[in-house]
Amino acid sequence: AANILSLPSLRDATADMPASVHVKTASACCSRERDVSQQPMNVLFLCTGNSARSIMSEVMINAMAKGRFIAHSAGSMPTGTVNPLAIELLQKNRLPTEGLRSKSWDEFAAAGAPPLDFVFTVCDNAAGEVCPMWPGQPVTAHWGVEDPAAIEGSDEDKRKAFFRAFTTLQRRIELFLSLPLAKLDKLSLQQRLNEIGRSGATQSAA
Repeated sequence: AANILSLPSLRDATADMPASVHVKTASACCSRERDVSQQPMNVLFLCTGNSARSIMSEVMINAMAKGRFIAHSAGSMPTGTVNPLAIELLQKNRLPTEGLRSKSWDEFAAAGAPPLDFVFTVCDNAAGEVCPMWPGQPVTAHWGVEDPAAIEGSDEDKRKAFFRAFTTLQRRIELFLSLPLAKLDKLSLQQRLNEIGRSGATQSAA
């Protein structure tokens, strides 16, 4: 089958970013300073079941960020299985699916978990739940997307729902990766992340 999206277009979103960006505001938003070129920043995507939206987000940012960020995903009540339609869509876009698993967010609050810089909820249920205490004091934002796994109907209807969620998340990740982190203070960064979370909301709910 033909690719739904072109991977070069994903990479182009960050092509103009400098190879080394010293994030001076990281001490304000992440409790420490980092040289992004030396130490990638950790991003966690949360959803209730960790089977579709958060999984796709994890894969996309890892493919697009060119090592500047390391993405993870988890769920408050993980299903234990990655949705087959999410796997299918990722593979159609030539994105890696090896090793993906549905897992609890408790893994990222346990001893030895990576310190987190950003935590994004991609479903409304997870956004309303009491989260664990994350290591690293990450910046958080809600990037809610309609649950494609909840769509009833034909297989084609379900695939269209996954495509809508995928493209909405792709656009938000592109915007996130284009942020001039070195120039943003904590308040400005939070505002920009919240704006990103509102982008594409109309289209994704259509």
